[in-house]
Amino acid sequence: MMPGLPCEAIASHGAFRPLASVPGIAIDLRYATADNFVGRDLYSPLDCAWLHREAAAALEQAVDWLALRWPGYRLLVLDALRPQRVQEQLWLALQGTDLLAYIAEPGRGSIHSFGMAVDLTILDDEGRELDMGTAFDDLSERSHPALEPELLASGALSATQTGNRQLLRDAMAQAGWVGIHTEWWHFDCGDRERVRASYTRVL
Repeated sequence: MMPGLPCEAIASHGAFRPLASVPGIAIDLRYATADNFVGRDLYSPLDCAWLHREAAAALEQAVDWLALRWPGYRLLVLDALRPQRVQEQLWLALQGTDLLAYIAEPGRGSIHSFGMAVDLTILDDEGRELDMGTAFDDLSERSHPALEPELLASGALSATQTGNRQLLRDAMAQAGWVGIHTEWWHFDCGDRERVRASYTRVL
């Protein structure tokens, strides 16, 4: 594993870019507010509005793809860099529940902690979040992309909701992002094992 970098030192490290340098996105980091499943601000006073420069470049590609096909639509970033110390807080918060599967065990590390993962949704041309069928951080089966055919068939999700999710996936996939089976909002920039083996983890 590569050596870690304290979050406080990230601004002086050339491998990372601030989210504000990615044109065309909106930013609302939910773990810097109480609007998340833990119910409290986990980031302050840390500045977590960063991505690895490779991920930032890939996010720009997704922005451009979406803007070309849906003028006025924008990506809304809900989480990006998540320091290791915050990942540990999330892991502790879910102890004793059946939700631990949603959180990467801190020893292995979340891809968020390398600045190589992002959580996001889409804003329409009036600045409203598209209806994805659940809120961000809804840790239920209705959030699982892998279950969408069954959820659609049962009426738990609508065709509009699954279509909005597919639009998000299309925008991200063509830029090299990889979704996961359990959270419609989460995407990794490239291969997880490669990232864990060769990128700098933010502590």
